[in-house]
Amino acid sequence: MIIDGLPLAELRKRKSFKWRGYPEDVLPLPVAEMDFEIDPSIRTLLIEMLEVSDTGYLGPVPELGTNFVKFAKERWGWEVDPEQIFTATDVGVGMVEFGRTIVKPGDKIVFNTPVYHNILNWINELKCISVDAPLHKDGLTYTLDFTAIEAAYKTGAKAHFLCNPQNPVGTVFTKEELSKLADLAKKYGVTVFSDEIHAPLVYKEHEFVPFLSVSETAREVGVCVTAASKSWNLAGLKCAMIITQHQIQREKALSMPEAVHYRASLFGALAAAQAFTSTQWLDSTLETLDRNRKYLAEELSKKLPTVGYRIPDCSYLAWLDVSSLNLGEDPAQTLLEKGKVAFNPGIAFGPDSKQFIRLNFGTSRELISEGIDRIVNAIK
Repeated sequence: MIIDGLPLAELRKRKSFKWRGYPEDVLPLPVAEMDFEIDPSIRTLLIEMLEVSDTGYLGPVPELGTNFVKFAKERWGWEVDPEQIFTATDVGVGMVEFGRTIVKPGDKIVFNTPVYHNILNWINELKCISVDAPLHKDGLTYTLDFTAIEAAYKTGAKAHFLCNPQNPVGTVFTKEELSKLADLAKKYGVTVFSDEIHAPLVYKEHEFVPFLSVSETAREVGVCVTAASKSWNLAGLKCAMIITQHQIQREKALSMPEAVHYRASLFGALAAAQAFTSTQWLDSTLETLDRNRKYLAEELSKKLPTVGYRIPDCSYLAWLDVSSLNLGEDPAQTLLEKGKVAFNPGIAFGPDSKQFIRLNFGTSRELISEGIDRIVNAIK
């Protein structure tokens, strides 16, 4: 199976925000969705549902749990209890709704910048106080800073919203790091929410470690929130999973409103269930993304050698240091105006990342090259 980005003319027929959010003369390379065709078996499933007008309400979808359990065991050696898998609309809703069982307005929640910008939005939705424990930065390599994390926990934090694997910097945390984090969380009474939405997209030279798999302590203090949406390009179908592995956390999940499950989509739940059986498509996609992340390095080396880029360990998001290009206070805005190319601005991921942009290379090599050319044209 060969996966590649669709031609630009085909992509412009899409109605997602990525393709409707900018004028037609702008090349959009920000939003975290891929420019590939979806897995054929998922498309067939959705078409069959539409052909019989199966567009009703979501009910029980046991195959979602059982298929994920098999996938997690085969992919990561992680044993999951299907009775401890709960459905939610998307990862953000899962984080917030489970969060309501842990925190109350005014409580403190730790996060680690630079990080996916919606994590701060989720904290704000819970009316909680955000406490930043920035990642340790060594060049363009980022790791957890346990001194900063412990200091944040000491402020009386009730929860830690962890991005694992990490978006936007592309780091995959080790078992040792996650085990140490679990021990600290137990010491200070913190619940770790592990957002693992990018987990299936870890490249073969790295090992993804589910937070709940590292120790009994992690299972006691942690909860996983994940989805098929990033890895199989299903974000618009709306379905995520909240996973627990300890009776304390399971009881909290059961205390959530019944509507948390029913607000997910019938299409989303069944498509996700099918996705976790579609490993051939996933592996082919990873091969393409692997080539693309390396191709981006080649393009930058040839055309923009002063731009900082560390080839990521996971997913299809590149974290680029463009400080050498002298693009002003808001490089992404400058590139949008002068180059007609859209990226996520670094400032959205943390206050120390103003001179960064996030680029989505889940597309064709032609559009990756075009995107770099537009940056070059913007700085002439």
